[in-house]
Amino acid sequence: MTGVSGAVDGRWDDGLIARRAAERAAGKPQNGRASSAAEEDNLPPLGGKYGGVLRHRLDALHELVGLSRTRVESETLAEAGRVLDEAAARQRLSAHHTVVAIAGATGSGKSTLFNALAGVPVSETGLRRPTTSAPIALSWSEGSAGLLDRLAVPGRLRRRPLAGGAADEDLQGLVLIDLPDHDSAVTAHRDQVDRVLGLVDAVIWVVDPEKYADAALHERYLRPLAGHAEVTFVVLNQIDRLGAEAVDLVLDDLRRLLDEDGVALGEHGEPGATVLALSALTGEGVGELRELLGRFVQERTAPALRLSADVDAAAGRLRAVYVADGQTGLGERAREDFSARLAVAVGATAAGEAAERVWRRGAIRACGTPWLRLYRWYERIREHGSTGPRLQAPAEDELTARQRVEQAVRIVADDASRGLPAPWALAVREAAARGAEGLPEALDELTLTMGDAAARPPRPAWWPAAVLAQVLMTLLQIFGALWLVGQIVGVVEPGLLPPVLIMIGGIVGGPLVEWACAAAVKGPARRYGQEAERKLREAAAACGRARVLDPISAELMRYREVREQYVTVSGARSGARVTRLGAGGARWGGTRRGARMR
Repeated sequence: MTGVSGAVDGRWDDGLIARRAAERAAGKPQNGRASSAAEEDNLPPLGGKYGGVLRHRLDALHELVGLSRTRVESETLAEAGRVLDEAAARQRLSAHHTVVAIAGATGSGKSTLFNALAGVPVSETGLRRPTTSAPIALSWSEGSAGLLDRLAVPGRLRRRPLAGGAADEDLQGLVLIDLPDHDSAVTAHRDQVDRVLGLVDAVIWVVDPEKYADAALHERYLRPLAGHAEVTFVVLNQIDRLGAEAVDLVLDDLRRLLDEDGVALGEHGEPGATVLALSALTGEGVGELRELLGRFVQERTAPALRLSADVDAAAGRLRAVYVADGQTGLGERAREDFSARLAVAVGATAAGEAAERVWRRGAIRACGTPWLRLYRWYERIREHGSTGPRLQAPAEDELTARQRVEQAVRIVADDASRGLPAPWALAVREAAARGAEGLPEALDELTLTMGDAAARPPRPAWWPAAVLAQVLMTLLQIFGALWLVGQIVGVVEPGLLPPVLIMIGGIVGGPLVEWACAAAVKGPARRYGQEAERKLREAAAACGRARVLDPISAELMRYREVREQYVTVSGARSGARVTRLGAGGARWGGTRRGARMR
């Protein structure tokens, strides 16, 4: 199988499916043969001329492979690469030819049918098994050499119909391939069958009344190729060995088996596989098959139908890689939770509370009475035994903060990757892990850069007035005390009431000033703490967003891009699908039999 690299090297390196070139002008027809040639000239060559939905699907498949190459294993993309390679190879070859392979089991009579369609003995028949050992090609018109080279059919096994065959206008453009037996005991024969079936435009499966239900046929070929029903013919051969009722029973059972295989049947005007009965030995029903093949070849849609089915199959195999389970993405709630966890890790709430306490403590110290400040200083000395700076946080706290950061990254990565296909979930987790490698250090540096909000809190404008009032209350106490002392020593005239009142005013006024300041500072202190917490939260969130959330979002965006491309690849087929209606509107895609069995 061709690898993905082959899909992009050379033929696909421009990133686009080749665009439509100018259509060739049609010549004036001179006779029936010239008219047919003119119609062929009017047909856009397949080379570079995939149009409509198929072209968009191939473009999307190429973009899908390119966007996924670093995320998805090459083995997973190998089938998509093979489809792109085969599309590039087929589009350079003749658009006027349809390659149809005749495949079947040993003794099914496919070589006899091959000769019957050719009108002359071309492929060897007989009782010796296997009779056909290599693919034999029969071309009804010139220009098929490139297609046969692609199929690796040697020149000695390429044939042309003799007199009578070449005059069949309906089959002009048909390239018929007689394959070896798909159940041959020779491994090389089976390998040839598998190789050619992956390259032809359509397949005629020949079954006989004895082996039409063979498990090897259904499990190895029909079931895996169920999506290629529109380019599939299933022919029940050797009906001359059965009676009329037996043929009907076998056909019904064959249709049932095909339905169980998932093969859509082209009945009631619906696109699907063509099923019919014939006898290649007696010629019964062969004419009808020739008529169906003629219409099929003249429509010239088989290569595009085959390629579209290949794209469908590739998309089906890639579904698990691109289709998520449920809603995916990183919601606003997950982002907010991640920011909140980072804020906890850097201690934003604690920093805000510390800043608020320092603000309030500073107000009380600045506006408190000297005696109370002296007493609190003494208490601090007695409790801590030192006036030195605060001890650094123990190592356990730093380790806990790092673990919180890692936990926050792990949780947000799990939220972002939940429901994603395995390759993209892994890519999201890897992006988050790369961002988390230096995140704790970046947060530590951030807190150092911002500084400690509680170290030097700003002072409100009214603090000097409060300090002056507190100084005045202290002076009143000192003045009253000195007045009383003067009265005691006889320096000042006796009079107890005035100095006592002055002292009481100073003693009561000091605590009142301190209480008023403490009450007035509550609101500003709270706002200062909240502002300090907000700044630290926003800084931590910005750091986490740049290092973790943005890489995760980039991976999710890449997944959304490939998801959109996958939707295009696996989307509905073109509305201009083959409906397989014959001239006059008669259905010809359903199950039909020869004239004797009608």
